[in-house]
Amino acid sequence: MLNQGLKRQSLTDLLPESLVTDLVLIGLFALAIGVFAQITIPLSFTPVPITGQTFAVLLGGAALGMRRAAIGSLLYLGLGLVGIPWFAGTAGGLQVATSPSFGYLVGFVAAAAVVGYLAEVGMDRKVGRTAIMMVVGNLVIYGFGLVFLMLDLHIGLTKGLALGVTPFLLGDLIKLVLAAGLLPGAWYLRGRLTRGREA
Repeated sequence: MLNQGLKRQSLTDLLPESLVTDLVLIGLFALAIGVFAQITIPLSFTPVPITGQTFAVLLGGAALGMRRAAIGSLLYLGLGLVGIPWFAGTAGGLQVATSPSFGYLVGFVAAAAVVGYLAEVGMDRKVGRTAIMMVVGNLVIYGFGLVFLMLDLHIGLTKGLALGVTPFLLGDLIKLVLAAGLLPGAWYLRGRLTRGREA
């Protein structure tokens, strides 16, 4: 099992431990990112569209924990690069690696792992800490995405922020609020169910 021997715990560690469980969760995570990638709103002034991927990456990463989330997001990226058309706008293939938005896809892998780790150490149990965890995950995605965007388009920081960060802040805030309610809520329900069984 991927999380065997670790004292840290994510939501999915509450499921029966087995290699099959790990593989199913990893595959479902990759699929979820691909599905949410199709929720796409192109913007005329930037090559980076608004998508649902960030929500899937951060919420799923927190639920799966660091190792499963990292492998699942790598699976999504790798299969997309070999041709599965499940990047934003049904894109797929190696040519995506040369697009200005490729850095965000790489950032998804790093962010999923970081958020997964933070969830394992308890950052997803309370609303305030979950919000902080999601901000950290978004910053990781923006970091990778912004650097690649600036290098690809040969632009400076001000222009890069205008094209690759500012247009997405409001949407990411909405996703953050949703995740900050869903994750602690799931832990609360889990606690209630556990106490009900023990009563």
